[in-house]
Amino acid sequence: MAVHSLRTEQRLPVDLKQAWDFFSSPANLSVITPSKMDFRIISKHHGDKMYPGQLIEYTVKPVLGVPLYWMTEITHVEPQRFFVDEQRYGPYSLWHHQHHFREIDGGVEMTDIVHYKIPLGWLGDIANTLFVKKQLAEIFHYRFKKVEELFGTLH
Repeated sequence: MAVHSLRTEQRLPVDLKQAWDFFSSPANLSVITPSKMDFRIISKHHGDKMYPGQLIEYTVKPVLGVPLYWMTEITHVEPQRFFVDEQRYGPYSLWHHQHHFREIDGGVEMTDIVHYKIPLGWLGDIANTLFVKKQLAEIFHYRFKKVEELFGTLH
């Protein structure tokens, strides 16, 4: 019944405003999610930019093409520094995802920190070991590559 975590970092050759404008727009979530997951925003009143208290509803097909409903709340926003999304309803018993942005020489460094817990106690821990951890790593790897395609690489 462990809480698991994942941390990724990526450096982009763009300014802070450009990175923030892209990543703080809910519409861009589908751009950086693998197409095989069939990610679709279904909420109608979520707005164009992230703000504290914002609810975003979507469906995603993470396993065997079975659609899952997921609702996240944007709980914290400090423009051009960070925002946090937390699952309110969905497949995890805990999902807390921090998105951090900081200016560095020549661009922006983005850091994602995810804490998550899978339901079903020790069965959830086994599921994490067998496939969830790997699937999350693949999703973030896809995102890394897609963001690199969109913005380039900072050397």
